[in-house]
This record gives sequence, C-alpha cells and structure tokens, in this order.
Amino acid sequence: MKSYRKELWLEVPTRRAFINLTPQVEECLQQSGIKEGLCLVNAMHITASVFINDDESGLHHDYEVWLEKLAPHAPVDQYQHNGYEDNADAHMKRQVMGREVVVAVTDGKLDFGTWEQIFYGEFDGRRRKRVLVKIIGE
Repeated sequence: MKSYRKELWLEVPTRRAFINLTPQVEECLQQSGIKEGLCLVNAMHITASVFINDDESGLHHDYEVWLEKLAPHAPVDQYQHNGYEDNADAHMKRQVMGREVVVAVTDGKLDFGTWEQIFYGEFDGRRRKRVLVKIIGE
C-alpha cells in the first residue's frame, strides 16, 4: 500500500470564509499516483472545518446565517472561553461543521456524488492556516 501526505497552507484575510479545496485535493491525488484507496482531508486548527457539500453561494450564505444563530460571535463576554482571544464561537461552529472528510478514490479520481465538493470552513481567520491531505491505497 502507498501513502501520500501534503499540507495545504491557506491565507484567509477574513474572520470567516468557505474555500473550495477540491482542485487542490485532486492535484494531490494526481501527485500521489494512487488509483484505489481513501483520501482524508482535515483541518489542522480547532477553529476551522472541512466538509463536503454543494459549491453554491446561496447555500454558503445560509450556512453563515445558520451558524451565527447557533453560536453568535457577539457579545463575546457570553462565553467563558473568551479571554485571550474572542473565538469561542469559532470552536463551536467547527464542532457542528466537522473536522474532516474521507472520500473514496476509484480509478484515480475522487468518488463523489453529484454536486459534491470539499470545503474548508474558516471561523477565526486572519492568519495562516493549514489543511492535511492524506491519501492511502494502491
């Protein structure tokens, strides 16, 4: 069995963003040479997420509104975690959206359903972040 590992580095200038990682992950898959196996993609930060869904701006807006209702950023003093940083809401948003995804690799391609794409969800940006891509298989 072969194994491939790469860290993708992201610069997110805003506090929150959704970034389509699918092209970068597909490039990693090509570099790996793996034709059959599994591809793990996970956020390497506790205030960020990786998830699979549709690349549609209305949906991304709806996520933003929904997540803000579930864990509003302000007032920041509503959270015991806040002190050094004001990012308690980002930790909660990550918990809801998830840490990682695993996608089957079939015939050298990510084996997606219709419309599926891999996204990085940033909930406490404005600094350099990374995502791990780990591919195993033959």
